[in-house]
Amino acid sequence: MIASLLLEPGRLELRDVEIPEPGPGEVVVRVRTALTCGTDLKAFRRGHPKMKIPGPFGHEFAGDVHAVGQGVSKFKPGDKIMTAPSAPCGDCVFCNKGQENLCTTTMDTMVWGAFAEYVCMPAHIVENNMYPKPDHLSYEEAAMLEPLSCVVYGMDQVELRPDDTVLIIGAGAIGLLHVMVARALGAERVIVAGKRENRLKLAWAVGADAVIDAETEDTFERVKALTNGLGADVVIECTGQLAVWEETPDLVRPGGTAILFGGLPHGTRATFDTARLHYDQITLKGVFHYTRSAVRKAYKLLGDKKITVSGLISGTYSLRDLKHVFDDLLQKGSGIKFAILPSDSEPESGKAVQA
Repeated sequence: MIASLLLEPGRLELRDVEIPEPGPGEVVVRVRTALTCGTDLKAFRRGHPKMKIPGPFGHEFAGDVHAVGQGVSKFKPGDKIMTAPSAPCGDCVFCNKGQENLCTTTMDTMVWGAFAEYVCMPAHIVENNMYPKPDHLSYEEAAMLEPLSCVVYGMDQVELRPDDTVLIIGAGAIGLLHVMVARALGAERVIVAGKRENRLKLAWAVGADAVIDAETEDTFERVKALTNGLGADVVIECTGQLAVWEETPDLVRPGGTAILFGGLPHGTRATFDTARLHYDQITLKGVFHYTRSAVRKAYKLLGDKKITVSGLISGTYSLRDLKHVFDDLLQKGSGIKFAILPSDSEPESGKAVQA
């Protein structure tokens, strides 16, 4: 089969490798669509602490069951599936405390390698976070299960009231998914602050009530004007930029909550106004990854068509075009997510192809 490997930051290579064989409880999936992701982009740009490099690449995908291992009864060859690429062990101290997203092994056993024709899913993921793909969902939509699960988990950390105003900072894929989920959960008003005209237009299209162009407008002044001088009830930071992290508490009303969703490199230090945090009783909450419950909720949101994610797919490419896609994302920031079709990328047998 053909697989794309990240050899070092900025360097991808297509290689012929053996199709994996499923062990007990495992499922080998033929990848029909894999999606680009901000985590993949970070790894391509500078590496990633949770990803082995050199190694397989990509983790958002949907496809068909190619083969099943001994003991698998939930799926059979030919089944269309959608999955999250990790699952908790269920036995560590964090799992026992109900914090599955912090499981001590979940990142070590996370599946990378969606930018390939086939990928093998471990037994604990098959059992916990793999689902049948409804026929009315495209493979591209189904591949959104993983990022949507992260967003759902983050929103689960807030007791959202029907009269709440939610401010989402960042109009990339994660920010736009937050708009959809906030809408689905019944938020009264959703404001998006972001950059790039095409992304801001999408923010309107997916349900924002107000959109702030952070390149030409003062976000702080606009948020105050839109909230009668109070600030938003809930602010969700989706950019992963230090300066934005430090500005986020200023946009929250007294008694409100800021969700710090976008990740920063290890060792980064942020500075906040302690008086605001203390006297205005602002909650700052970091969120990471997802739980099995969040995956189930995300699956239901997609399956019940409570949200429609197809508009976030900016284009379709073959695996051979992957480096071009990431270069474009880095240099131009064009598009939201791109669908990668592995089956269109066969090189000559036994040869590596520089991507």
